[in-house]
Amino acid sequence: MIEGPYFVLTMLGVLGTGLIAGVFCGFSTFVMRGLAGLPPAQGVAAMQSINVTAVRPPFMTVFAGTAVLSAVIAVVTFVLWPDEGTVELLLGSALYLFGTFGLTIVANVPRNEALAKLEAGTAEASSYWSTYLREWTFWNHVRTVASAAAAICYVLAIA
Repeated sequence: MIEGPYFVLTMLGVLGTGLIAGVFCGFSTFVMRGLAGLPPAQGVAAMQSINVTAVRPPFMTVFAGTAVLSAVIAVVTFVLWPDEGTVELLLGSALYLFGTFGLTIVANVPRNEALAKLEAGTAEASSYWSTYLREWTFWNHVRTVASAAAAICYVLAIA
């Protein structure tokens, strides 16, 4: 069984990945659907506001902090190579680092940046909105599953 500071790191990993999975799950299950139900100009404006708010410290501390923590857990696991939980710890770290954090950088952020360049009430924004909703939400589903799976892996490592 994992003990001491390593146990604390792993529990923080469970907490961080679980919190992020919850945020992303909320977006996938009701926020994006609610925005899709608005007229395009209102949906675009609302999502632009959400995207500005998301990059502030309350969310970014948990989101990026969990990435740093996942990297630390992976490095410590490689160095210590514990008798139990090694696969789960490395898999949990990889799921979060690549399936959540990395995917955000390569899939969701570029779509957010493209949306930010558009004027909410224009024909161009309205045209892009349906594509944005479909693609952004798809990748958010993947991030949700990756974050939740990372949390499960970390829990299994300490179980």
